[in-house]
Amino acid sequence: MHEKVDNLVATEETVDKARTLPEHEHAVGVKSPAEFEEKLGDESFALGNWKRNIALFLSGQAISMFGSAVVQFAVMWYLTLETKSASIVALYAIFAFVPQGIISLFGGTLADRVNRKLLIIIPDIVIATATLILAIIMASGRRDLWIIMLVVTVRSIGAGFQQPAVSALIPSIVPSEHLLRVNGINGTMQSIIGLAAPAMGGLIYGLSGIGATLWVDVVTAIIGVVLLTFIPLNANPVEREQASFLKELTEGVLYTARHQFLRWLMTVYAVVFVLIVAPSFLVPLLVTERFGESVTNLTIVEMVFHVGMIFGGLLIATVLAKGHRMKMLLTASIVFGFLAVFIATATSVWMIFALMLVTGLFVPIFGGPSTTELQERTEAEYMGRVMSQVSIIFTLGMPFGMAIFGPLSEAFGVAEVIGWTGVITIGFVLLAFFAAKTGRAALAQKPTVSTEN
Repeated sequence: MHEKVDNLVATEETVDKARTLPEHEHAVGVKSPAEFEEKLGDESFALGNWKRNIALFLSGQAISMFGSAVVQFAVMWYLTLETKSASIVALYAIFAFVPQGIISLFGGTLADRVNRKLLIIIPDIVIATATLILAIIMASGRRDLWIIMLVVTVRSIGAGFQQPAVSALIPSIVPSEHLLRVNGINGTMQSIIGLAAPAMGGLIYGLSGIGATLWVDVVTAIIGVVLLTFIPLNANPVEREQASFLKELTEGVLYTARHQFLRWLMTVYAVVFVLIVAPSFLVPLLVTERFGESVTNLTIVEMVFHVGMIFGGLLIATVLAKGHRMKMLLTASIVFGFLAVFIATATSVWMIFALMLVTGLFVPIFGGPSTTELQERTEAEYMGRVMSQVSIIFTLGMPFGMAIFGPLSEAFGVAEVIGWTGVITIGFVLLAFFAAKTGRAALAQKPTVSTEN
């Protein structure tokens, strides 16, 4: 490497100028002249180029995630059509998500110890290689279930190492005042993937079979890795004296447990996330019970939900980018509760379509501020470990919610469970924000104001 980054050349004039600038005029969001001077030699401090870097990073991640999602849906449909077994599909869900949730805890610790850029690239390569091997094996005529589940597990483990590093890397290349906007854009891209991947997966699988579909992930992973290599940063964790891996893992858990605000926010995030799982996976059952078996209705439910998420992400990235994060979190959580009650009592399928659209709209308004606050409130040396805890909630929250609300819906009724989860959500959120001292303080804090359009 001939130069670290062209625009990182530090001169005495630059440093002197930085010392005289007020905090909000620092081009990259540093909080003090001392921090500016300290970071001048850091490759991750890409002065003036953060927009280019985050654009490359998010583009690469979106392309790679799209390929992974296409393959994920295609494999699930393949198993469904070939085995016609609910147990096999359930087994697939376990191998696809549980390893990621478990490994995330270790992946977060690694993200605070090693180069985060490599920790994103290497799992991508491993996942693509495993998928390529499966494609070759299936092309040879072998369709052994254990091979498919093994590859699915490898993919899940790779994601468990990768996702905490992705979440930890974003705040290191984005000025803090723009984090919410960037998280909104990222959420929009993920929503578009959620909407487009099933359609693309179904199209390719229907036209060319499972083997050709697997190649999509290989190609998109290569593109994602190449784009990431163009970002001029080391993405090394904060330099510090490293303890044993197990000790650092434990320290990450204790850090969140002892940090009053992080503990409160993580609890609110986890409880609301689990409670809104019920409407998300029980609504198709409710639609079928009330309005008959219709693939069209179920497809529309999924589509309007993701369309709502796309628009919600755009709102976070634009008009709500300067909003009060905790008030947005409070509003979204209460709206979730009321929407669940309205869905449970809906008398028309079109009412459910409209309510699911609004539900999707508020998902980024809930998730964006939560993620941004966690990223800003967490010290850099713990970033990977804290983000891994968020990844665990996100990954294991769905199966955990299904395990609870599935049997309850069979015992008491789908509509009843959806409605009561809404009531419980409203009650919990009101207590968390108005009865808890930390919640009241969070609402009273001043919003972070962006100084750049």
